[in-house]
Amino acid sequence: MIDLYTWGTPNGKKISIMLEACRLHYSVHPIDILANAQFDPNFLAISPNNKIPAIVDPDGPNGESISLFESGAILIYLADKTGEFLPMEGPERYEVFQWLMWQMGGFGPFLGQAHHFNKFAPEKVPYAIKRYTDEAKRLWKVLDSQLTGKRFVCNDLTIADFAIYPWAARYEWQGVDKEAYPAVNAWMDEMADLAFVDRGMQVP
Repeated sequence: MIDLYTWGTPNGKKISIMLEACRLHYSVHPIDILANAQFDPNFLAISPNNKIPAIVDPDGPNGESISLFESGAILIYLADKTGEFLPMEGPERYEVFQWLMWQMGGFGPFLGQAHHFNKFAPEKVPYAIKRYTDEAKRLWKVLDSQLTGKRFVCNDLTIADFAIYPWAARYEWQGVDKEAYPAVNAWMDEMADLAFVDRGMQVP
């Protein structure tokens, strides 16, 4: 039984989608970041960067327990553990890595800033709203180009899709009209139709 420490954010939903997709047994431990639960010493022992998600797998490498934080690292670990949703070798493996890193380095952080300034900032900052909304639209255009003619981001369904989808699902917070990106829109519909994606998106 894997312990999942998470909250209802896109980064958290990446991992619950993956756990559902791989049919792994897991127990959910909600970390209420609105109540600063991420600073609890017990959680910091697992996630020293005080960010969700994190996991503890009692059946890790060599049968020993392992704890992991950072959503990308967790996705790679679970893919290697199960042999699913990540090619084991060859150029296809590195293609998945590059789109996973694209999400972690750009599509997540910049869209997160768009969320903050469009929805949560205590005062409207026009410069910041324009900067991050414009960058969100640029990143959506990159994704739309990659998905054109493809069913999934790297042709086959992989952890890259699981990483990107929960962020794309909050398009309204980003000032994005998803209908303007037809390839992404079609991909989102397909992802939403997957039962394990729907279950993962409901966690916690």
